[in-house]
Amino acid sequence: MNFNWDVFWQYLLQPSGVYLTGLWLTCLISVLAMALGCVLGLAAALMRLSHNPLLNLPVRFYVWLMRGTPLLVQIVFLYTALAAGGIFRFEDVELFGLVVPGNIQAAIIALGLNEGAYMAEIIRAGIGAVDKGQYEAGRSLGMTFAKLMRRIVLPQAFRVIVPPLGNEFNVMLKNTTLVSVIGVQELLLSTQMVTSATFRVFELYLVVAIYFLLLTTLWGFFQRWLEARFGQSDRPVPPAAGSRMFGRGTLKLLRGR
Repeated sequence: MNFNWDVFWQYLLQPSGVYLTGLWLTCLISVLAMALGCVLGLAAALMRLSHNPLLNLPVRFYVWLMRGTPLLVQIVFLYTALAAGGIFRFEDVELFGLVVPGNIQAAIIALGLNEGAYMAEIIRAGIGAVDKGQYEAGRSLGMTFAKLMRRIVLPQAFRVIVPPLGNEFNVMLKNTTLVSVIGVQELLLSTQMVTSATFRVFELYLVVAIYFLLLTTLWGFFQRWLEARFGQSDRPVPPAAGSRMFGRGTLKLLRGR
């Protein structure tokens, strides 16, 4: 097999400017699209819990549409089909002194809209996992719905939300490769540009695979830290000295469980 180790190690350990641009764009698009998806998912989950059909039904349609159509079709439709139909065209904009191309804007919005549908179901499941007594306790204290969610429900639901949220971000990192079809120079398109100049296809695609493995592995470590951090409240709390209050684990021992 004609494998050039020099090319492999060069682009793996000393990536060129094109590779660094693609790596930076992959991370940036992933973070911004995930943030947009979480915001949309939270709003959609709260609307989905409403008994008002004017709030509930549009969210059901949004989740059904985003989860029922391929992400690649959504990206192309948002960037190409809308412009071809004369409905909307993404133009370059200047933000904080930097010019953001229209295809990058479309990539972030398309990925964020798709992610919002999945996050809506994840957040709705997390809210549903909170004991109903927590709602009643908050209402008895005179809390508004917004304050009840912010102070009581969402902090407890977050422990349930974190694991699937971490998995969704892992998927988001890999889904950024799809935006190469609209000309976004992320990691995959950067690799294609280098291979067209060097003709070292096997070596460079192996490099990009290792880069994605590195990104997802680093995120895996961070996700486990988050799960451990937000799962601490589930652990038995020892009773304070001189206190008559017992932790959950102590009560179970006293009851013989």
